[in-house]
Amino acid sequence: MKNPFDDIPVGRRVFLGGLAAIATASSALALSQRLRLAVLPQKFDRRAVRRPAQSRVAVLRAGDYDRDLVSPILEGARLCGLEVRGRGVILKPNLVEFEAGTPINTDPRLVEAAVEAFRRMGASSVRVAEGAGHRRETELLLEGTGLGPRLRALEAPFVDLNLDDVAKRRTASWFTGTREMWFPRTLLEGDLLVSMPRLKTHHLAGATLSMKNLFGCVPGAVYGWPKNVLHWWGIDRSIVDLAATLRPAFAIVDGIVGMEGNGPIQGTEKRAGVLVFGRDPVAVDATCARLMGIVPERLSWLAAAGEFLGNLREDRIVQVGEPPGPLAQPFALIGSLQGLRAGSPPGAAGSSRASGH
Repeated sequence: MKNPFDDIPVGRRVFLGGLAAIATASSALALSQRLRLAVLPQKFDRRAVRRPAQSRVAVLRAGDYDRDLVSPILEGARLCGLEVRGRGVILKPNLVEFEAGTPINTDPRLVEAAVEAFRRMGASSVRVAEGAGHRRETELLLEGTGLGPRLRALEAPFVDLNLDDVAKRRTASWFTGTREMWFPRTLLEGDLLVSMPRLKTHHLAGATLSMKNLFGCVPGAVYGWPKNVLHWWGIDRSIVDLAATLRPAFAIVDGIVGMEGNGPIQGTEKRAGVLVFGRDPVAVDATCARLMGIVPERLSWLAAAGEFLGNLREDRIVQVGEPPGPLAQPFALIGSLQGLRAGSPPGAAGSSRASGH
């Protein structure tokens, strides 16, 4: 049967497709949020997704945003064997909401340093791109966070992925049940996508790291704010399908100052003093979870991705830079997430429920 949306010109008007998806998905909200990935068949395109035999992850100490951040980024890329010369790089920070003095977003000083580092490495172009999850006025968010002025000073282009022209792509896995999604053309036409999340807890997903950061890659003009359709499909399922399809080439996790408690917006500051780098987002997120005192296998989206997309087990991850063990420190978790903590029985939870965004 022909899709009635196929004849509508692609571009900003494609948001009509998102409205249709909202209408069909809303009745499944409660069920999709509660189902765990472990009960689903692991459906993915074996020709498009191949897990590496081993993955290298670099953890480096970094205690201050006002010190040299270009050097540790260059070192992290070197330790992980990343080659960018002659390639177009797209930096995808976490830019969600703005509240002065809170560690919600990737720090703009780290994004600024990443632009400079990739230019020094010989990238043909470096752009910053994000589709903010809560604020529709991206310009106000850029100015409020201070990222906008820094990018202008660097003459580094910014692309609003919420409003970019879009194209349809088949998904490389289909945990959500969908076989294709709309993505911004900027991402589809770029050479190398770099996920730059902040090290944070998440009241629904457990943690928001390099894979969850990809929610900002889907256009709000199609999927709503705060990416409502992805939430109705199921956050865990959507994380896996996005990571399998977009396959970020590198991750730089901002763990200098993270967020604990009721993240990703209402939590409190947590000084972790680290930057984490890697070419396998599953291995990067598993390492970050261990740094936070979270058992990676208890994050259902990460456990599922570890079965086919990347390496979750410690014996498959080559740790370089600083050994992560001595740098690990437990992040505070809301009651419903207590079962994620090392030393707690799986499924253990307190009386509080996740709420909010």
